[in-house]
Amino acid sequence: MDTLITTEWLSLHLDDPDLVVLDCSVSTLSDEEHGLRNVSGRADYDKGHIPTAGFADLKGDLCDINSPIEFAVPTPERFCSAMGALGVGDDSRVVLYDSSYSFWAARVWWMLRWVGFDHAALLDGGLKAWTEEGRPLSTEPAIRSVKNLTPAPRPELIADRNEVLAGIDDAEVCLIDTMPEEFYRGEASLYARPGHIPGASNINGLSLLDDSGHFRPDDELAAIHQGVHDTRTITYCGGGIMASANAFVMTRLGFTDVAVYTASLQEWAADPSNPMVVENDS
Repeated sequence: MDTLITTEWLSLHLDDPDLVVLDCSVSTLSDEEHGLRNVSGRADYDKGHIPTAGFADLKGDLCDINSPIEFAVPTPERFCSAMGALGVGDDSRVVLYDSSYSFWAARVWWMLRWVGFDHAALLDGGLKAWTEEGRPLSTEPAIRSVKNLTPAPRPELIADRNEVLAGIDDAEVCLIDTMPEEFYRGEASLYARPGHIPGASNINGLSLLDDSGHFRPDDELAAIHQGVHDTRTITYCGGGIMASANAFVMTRLGFTDVAVYTASLQEWAADPSNPMVVENDS
C-alpha cells in the first residue's frame, strides 16, 4: 500500500480484514465571542462517514488533554493504546482521511510514524473526493476488536522549542513555516504575536493541494520543496497540523531527516523570549 491512496483503491479494499479506516476530522468554528476554535469532528462523523471507518479524535484520546497546548502529543504508550482501541495493531494497514484538506489526517499519519508504525496512508482528496464521486456513506459506528500496537518511538520526528531555538543559528538546520503568506509576513496573526521564527522559509501548506483538494503531482511538489534531502528540516505552523502535511509530502519525496514542531506558534509566540520576525511586502 502506498502512503497516498485513491478513492478507487479504498473502495476496492474496504473489506480487507487487516485494513483500518479512520476519520480524523476536526471542525473549526467561528463566533464573535471566541473567534476561531477547534472542536471534535465526531458529530459530523456520526452523520455520515466512509463505511467501516472509525473515528480518531485529535481533540480527545489522541492528544494530551491536560496540556495547555492544543493538540499536544500524548506519550507514545498512550497514543498506541488509543490507536489499539480503534483496532490498529502491529499487523494492520491504516487509511486516514478527514473532511478538510487532509491536514488533520496528516497529523495522525505523522504521529503513527513517530511511534514506529509505517503502514499508514492518506486518502487523497479526503471525504470531499469520496462524496463527490457519489460513493456511499454510513452512519454505523465501527466495531473492531482491540489490538496491540507496540510503541517503537522515533523521538527525532518531533522537535521541541529548544531544538528550534538552537536551529535558528545552525546552518545545518532548515526551518519551514507552513502558514499562509500573510501570517508568515506578520500581516495577520492567530497567536500571541505576529510573524515567523527567524531564519524560517515559507512553504504554505495549502500550496501542496490543487483546486480539488488533492495533493499535487510529485514533480510539482518536488519543485516546491527543493531542499537537500538529508538536511535536518523542521516544519511548523500554528499547532503542528498543516506542518504535518508538509512533513508527509517531504517524506514521500525522499527527505530523510524531517521533524514537526508540534507545539508550533501557539507555544513559540506566547513566550516573549522566543524571537520572531515581522516582514512586509517591500
